[in-house]
Amino acid sequence: MLMKPSPIRLSTLGLSLASAVAAFLAGCSSTPIPPAPAPKPPATVVAPPTAVPSLVSHAVTPRDYRRDAASHLYGKNTDRIYRGKMPPLLYAIGVLQVEVDNKGRVTSTSWMRAPKHAPEVMAEIEHTVRAAAPYPVPVRMGRVTYTDTWLWHKSGTFQLDTLTEGQY
Repeated sequence: MLMKPSPIRLSTLGLSLASAVAAFLAGCSSTPIPPAPAPKPPATVVAPPTAVPSLVSHAVTPRDYRRDAASHLYGKNTDRIYRGKMPPLLYAIGVLQVEVDNKGRVTSTSWMRAPKHAPEVMAEIEHTVRAAAPYPVPVRMGRVTYTDTWLWHKSGTFQLDTLTEGQY
């Protein structure tokens, strides 16, 4: 006949078994898994500074802007400006309209009075105007079309009517 285990024996056996498992597990060592590194914050993207034009005109009319443009042209062509009063007979006189956009770029030129007897002067004036860009940005007008008169000496030097020293 089979004998039924006593309740005391079961609890002792259960305690022994639990102790053995605990001792076995205590003897096992494992390397702890390092915690995952904290996510890095997203890189801060610094936008390039908005280009601030170095030349600005606060003129409110094309006539006012003409002075700023003439000064700019003189600054870019200091060695080509006729010094002093110009002689009474000039090689060429031309009236040119120039359109400047909101970034100071020349978008178009148009002759109001072309010195057709001197096509080389016409080409040189147009080249000079375009080479001087960018012009002062017309911040109060956005874009501007101004007109100036070119007084051309036979030596290849010039004055603009806006800044002329006159004629004798």
